[in-house]
This record gives sequence, structure tokens and C-alpha cells, in this order.
Amino acid sequence: MKNKPFLLRPAFKDYIWGGERLKNEFNKDTDKTPLAESWECSIHPDGESVITGGEFDQRTLKTVLEENPNYLGSHPDKSFGFPLLIKLIDAKEDLSIQVHPDDAYAFENENGEHGKTEMWYVLDAKKDAKLVYGFSHDTNAEDVKKAIEKGTIERHLNKVRAKKDDVFFVSPGTVHAIGSGLLIAEIQESSNVTYRLYDYNRTDKNGNKRELHVDRAMDIVNFKKSQDPSQPLRVLKYKRGFAAEFLARCRYFEVFRMLINTTEYEDLSVPFKSDELSFRVLLCLEGSGEITFASKIEDKSLERIQYKKGDCIFVPADSLELNIYGKAEFLDVRG
Repeated sequence: MKNKPFLLRPAFKDYIWGGERLKNEFNKDTDKTPLAESWECSIHPDGESVITGGEFDQRTLKTVLEENPNYLGSHPDKSFGFPLLIKLIDAKEDLSIQVHPDDAYAFENENGEHGKTEMWYVLDAKKDAKLVYGFSHDTNAEDVKKAIEKGTIERHLNKVRAKKDDVFFVSPGTVHAIGSGLLIAEIQESSNVTYRLYDYNRTDKNGNKRELHVDRAMDIVNFKKSQDPSQPLRVLKYKRGFAAEFLARCRYFEVFRMLINTTEYEDLSVPFKSDELSFRVLLCLEGSGEITFASKIEDKSLERIQYKKGDCIFVPADSLELNIYGKAEFLDVRG
């Protein structure tokens, strides 16, 4: 029997730098304030997604995947489990200056955690918004530690302007930070290991400064001058009612942007399915519509998933063929 898709409900994070845009613009229903992140597709114990509707209603994605490992597909990289964590991020203020380890360092030093390779897709950006991407010159651990102590670390950082529709790929070891005024979709490894180098001496609601992790960060930081990240060559390929373009690829994920518009055509839908190699995740960035699929291949009756901006849909490997209707923009993430 082919596998069915299902909607996910995210976990929410109220980090001090967040805002209200995920509530106001992406229909996120939570009392957390500020709302910094929604973990849209996650099995990480720090924030698990929950299935809403269908036969797995109110169950966590993690438990369903543990019971149905075939949902991940047969790609060799699935041997260590579900590889991804997909987020929406609202940076009302600057995020901390930080760095992430690779798999080998995290596994040895963080109780078997994965490292963190990540990709950012910029959903919106205020005028002159910037992000930190590496160092502006070659440096070393001693100079960086001194700059952190003196509060002058920002002088050493490579700051890059970011605008709507930009793509940034961030490798482990790259010092980075999302700047204020950026709204971002983040695709990353399933990890929550972050080493903060500097946090602007901010305090939380209880007056406490957030913990820094300078010593561990020095173990993994790339101290070489960073080249400004170039935007990937992007080619939007069109079909009737549909267009798609490739955004990024690494061993953990590949990401496409997909545009759907069937509203101008009578009885037109966009066929969509996963193969036996991997699952797919659809994150709706704009618009609304519905997805239909037969309960069984031989069954003519249809099941339906209504989707809107902010919704995340998990499509297991070897899925039924889906038909997508509506006018919408998605990120199509493949593991």
C-alpha cells in the first residue's frame, strides 16, 4: 500500500530576539511571546512536531517514523534516522554570534548529537538588513577571544546584505548570525547544538545573560577570511500551472522552490509524489489550496488536505500520487 501525506503542527520557541510576524503573517497559534521560531518539521527532543488530522492525529512525527521506518525511504543517509529540522525564524533583533560543529565533533562532545549544516531562504528583509557570514579577515583563536572579552568582536565579522528571495548555505565552523529585520525559512540537520561566541551583553526576562560557549567554539571555528556568499544560479522551469527551481543541495537535504497556480485552469491540478528513495516536505510560504489523493490506488474516493500559508506537509517515501490545487508558493525539501 502506498503512503499518505499528513499535516504537521510545529513546536514554538520564545527566544528573546523574536517578534510577532510568525503569528500575524503565518497563522501560528501560540501564547509564546515573543515568537522567535516555529519548528515545522522536527523529531528533535527539544521541540517535536505533532501530526494533525488523519490516522495519526495528535501523535508526534518521531513516534510515527519509528513505527514506520519505510516512510524515510531507502536512501543510505537515512541509516542514522530522520535527518532534518525545518524552521521558520523571525529575527526582530539580531541573533547571537554563533557557530555549529560538524557531525564528528558533535557526536564526540555532545552525547551523540548531530552537527549542524544549514541553509537559509530569506522570506522577507527590511531595508539594509544584514547577516554575519564568517570573518572579514584571517584571524586566530587568541585574537577572537580577546575581542569577545573586550566586546569588539563585531569589528572582525563579515557582514553581508540580505534581501527577499536570497539563499545562504552555512557550513559547520562558519561563524554566523541572522540580523534584525530578517524573516527566514531554515533547513538544517536535526540538531540543536549552538555555540554562542557573543550575545551583545543582553539579558533575558529574569535579568540573566545567556550562556556563552567560547572554548568549544574555538575548537571548531574556521578562522580564515570568508568570501561573500554568492547566490546560486537559479533557473525557473515552467509547466502549465506549475514552476520550480533548485535552491540548494548537500548530503543531508536538497531544496526546491515550487510555484502552483491552478486557479486559472479548469480541472487542472499539479501531480506530486515521493519515490522509494526519500520522503518530501512541503512548507507553504504563500497562498492556499488543497491536496487530494485516493485512499487506495484502486479507490476512486478522495481524501483532502486543506493547506494555507504557514502549513507544513510531510509526504512519506513511496507515497500515493497527490494532486495539488490552488495558488501557492512552497519549499519542497527532500531528504
